[in-house]
Amino acid sequence: MVDIATILAGFADAFTLWNLAFVLFGVVLGQFVGAVPGIGPVMAMAIAIPFTFGLDPLPAIAFLVGVNKGGLVGGAVPAVLMNTPGTPDAAATAMDGYPLARAGKPLKATKMALFSSVTGDTFSDIVLITVSAPLAILALRMGPVEIFALMIFAFSVLSGLIGNSLIKGIIAAALGLLCASIGSDPENYTPRLIFGYFELFDGLPLPSVAIGMLAISEILRRLSQIRGDMRGAIELHDTGNPDDRRVTWAEYWGCRFTMLRGAVIGTILGALPGIGSTAAAFMSYASAKTTSKEPETFGKGNLHGIAAAESANSAVVGSNLIPLLTLGIPGSVGAALIISAFMIHGIQPGPLLFQDQGRLIYGLFGAMIMANLLNLWVGQLGLRFWVKVVSAPESIIFASALLLCIVGVSMATGGIFGVAIMLIFAGLGYLMTSFGFSVVIFIIAFFLGPRFEISLSQSLALMNGDWSKLVNYPIALALLALSIVSLIWFLSRTQSDDLPPETSIEE
Repeated sequence: MVDIATILAGFADAFTLWNLAFVLFGVVLGQFVGAVPGIGPVMAMAIAIPFTFGLDPLPAIAFLVGVNKGGLVGGAVPAVLMNTPGTPDAAATAMDGYPLARAGKPLKATKMALFSSVTGDTFSDIVLITVSAPLAILALRMGPVEIFALMIFAFSVLSGLIGNSLIKGIIAAALGLLCASIGSDPENYTPRLIFGYFELFDGLPLPSVAIGMLAISEILRRLSQIRGDMRGAIELHDTGNPDDRRVTWAEYWGCRFTMLRGAVIGTILGALPGIGSTAAAFMSYASAKTTSKEPETFGKGNLHGIAAAESANSAVVGSNLIPLLTLGIPGSVGAALIISAFMIHGIQPGPLLFQDQGRLIYGLFGAMIMANLLNLWVGQLGLRFWVKVVSAPESIIFASALLLCIVGVSMATGGIFGVAIMLIFAGLGYLMTSFGFSVVIFIIAFFLGPRFEISLSQSLALMNGDWSKLVNYPIALALLALSIVSLIWFLSRTQSDDLPPETSIEE
């Protein structure tokens, strides 16, 4: 599908000073926001998307990937130093990182988290580069009916895995698809649901929806919880022993099997839509503790616990792009935001991406490798600085982020109308989060909505509106059957979780 000349040209595009500067900036920004509890890389990516509008596609997307990768590294810093994870997936890191820091080894703990994170991330990137092109070739054999069934399956899995309620997940997905239908009909190009606002003729602006739902709603939630108090100072001591300030090669090599297991777990779970890095981190941590010869030392400052959590949650970043690049289906919010960056620059993710934009994709692969190396370098240089970032007042951090959101959306959408849409969806996101509806599912469904509708229209045309002709599409039938099975399983699991502890099957 992609010849060697295209691959080499893509890597050559990546390794330029211009792209290096944007990847470096993304990694630094990602580590910065990751070190501040409550912001995280997803919010930073949402804010940064409008500012990439005037860039070429490669530096723009590479910058966002750098933010995502750096955010996971930065999220371990407050988890280790304050027992307050900067990102949800760093909660597993805190289980052993914080006790080790309290024991007088904060630099050893943070450096082990850094080295494990880069190791797991690099492993998943290698898997992504190796398997994505062959999977795209297989995906090209899928027609509209199979793609429609695949998206139904993706929605059913996402609804069951994200959040605590299957019904609320389905409602969030349906609401996302409804909002995606605002604008012109893709078949007849007639306006619908625009209510007289011709600014909506091309649909709701992606930056406004993404930033409103992900960034502004979270900022409002966090600001509502602030009562004028500032974070307390970090009270940690150092033993003064040089060996307690570094990770020796023997210690790193001793954790190799733990990091490899975590990288494999993170890569596999990351390739499945909806599971995410938090589940991967805790699953890897549990696996490391189960197989350890000294399980009683976990939770007391064991380096293997840090290595297991960080290698797994970082491995998710690369493998999340496997379904995105091969099928056009994002596996996480971060991947959905990268899809929006592709679409802003006029590029449609999916199996044809390798055929139409092969040079860009392999340029992106090169930028991901570069981001891993820069993550290692920036992390080692910036660890002492991130300690000061951790204790920054939340009121200042979130007020600044709010201002950046307004400026960015105004630039991307060309006026105040986009800002108004952003604020409307910020309120919607706040309400959805308050009542337990998943914003993640809404965003993914909104991004996939146009493609879902086109696949449905094409499927109906191929079958002349007769659904009994699905028997001629065995792959689609299998995917729809899996969708029904998964919905039944998730529903039964939810009902069993709702039973009181004393209730038994016999009763």
